Amino acid sequence: MKFSTPHPAAVRHPVTVLGAGHIGFAIALLLRQAGGYDIEVADRDPVRLAEAAALGVPTRLVADDASLEAAIAGRFAVLNALPFHRAVPVATLCARAGVHYFDLTEDVRSTQAIRALAAGARSVLMPQCGLAPGFIGIVGNDLARRFDTLHTLRMRVGALPRYPQGALRYNLTWSTEGLINEYCNPCDAIVDGVRTTVPALEGLETFALDGVEYEAFNTSGGLGTLTETLAGRARQVDYQSIRYPGHCAILKLLLNDLRLRERRDLLRDILETAVPTTDQDVIVVFATASGLRGGRLVQDSYSARIVGTELAGHRLSAIQLTTAAGICTALDLVAQGQLPQRGFVGQEAVALGDFLASRFGAAFAGEALAA
Repeated sequence: MKFSTPHPAAVRHPVTVLGAGHIGFAIALLLRQAGGYDIEVADRDPVRLAEAAALGVPTRLVADDASLEAAIAGRFAVLNALPFHRAVPVATLCARAGVHYFDLTEDVRSTQAIRALAAGARSVLMPQCGLAPGFIGIVGNDLARRFDTLHTLRMRVGALPRYPQGALRYNLTWSTEGLINEYCNPCDAIVDGVRTTVPALEGLETFALDGVEYEAFNTSGGLGTLTETLAGRARQVDYQSIRYPGHCAILKLLLNDLRLRERRDLLRDILETAVPTTDQDVIVVFATASGLRGGRLVQDSYSARIVGTELAGHRLSAIQLTTAAGICTALDLVAQGQLPQRGFVGQEAVALGDFLASRFGAAFAGEALAA
């Protein structure tokens, strides 16, 4: 992906990246390399801030509510890469200050609360701007628009180790808290034309893509607001996470038989102690839709396989690259006036063609990042 050079006369919008962890660092790196924004990274961890400062961007230590408000005040936008439970408090401050707000949360309740905040807001509140939810909703909506009558829309996404080991055949690639939410919380769906929820870890299916065997099962949060958008237009809409075969059975043992869904802190400790992290990952995206077009029953699909890259001497994993590219694209489209300028904005407002053609979204098309 070749970053376009901002026009010399273009306004350099001041933005704050909240969180200097793996994803926050990747967001700051992409924005720094692309240009066009004055970036500040804020976090409560001085060690992480030192890593961000090595990018040549200003940093700010945020230790309390007052310093958080100071990090938001007067900015064009805030990109929130903090844990999901910080989404609503930060969005509340942004709405009060009239600052555009973007986040990556998969938490359904947080998104609903942010939507309520957006009523009458002077700025954009746009949660769920990552991979899933985020990019997959843009893909799903694009597929749905191709049909006169939509029957089924099935979306599958996996952030997987390229070199799986052990019985789980899985490595931690992002937030453990977010992962547990996906495995435990109810999952939005449309079943027989009715908006509903279905249990996580159910609906197990197996399939092969490019010669690799996978399994997929219901997980929470991946659809974003898509079931609302497609209500009354589709018979079946669902989202599932992709894993290597055998993963779901072990998760059911841990969550159901050993009742660790009732002890999420313990489950988090177990996963973070026993399951290694990796930056040698791959993102697998597969979505398929069927319905009537011109009186004929047809099917359309979208698939992508994305690996990590190196940018300006820094290694970005596939999940860092895709998540950061998603939220940076949303920021660009708002800054360029291609999206609404106030209120709640769902991912379905983004056209797939606009996303893939953008300087950050091009990463999803498999283009190399410019050094």
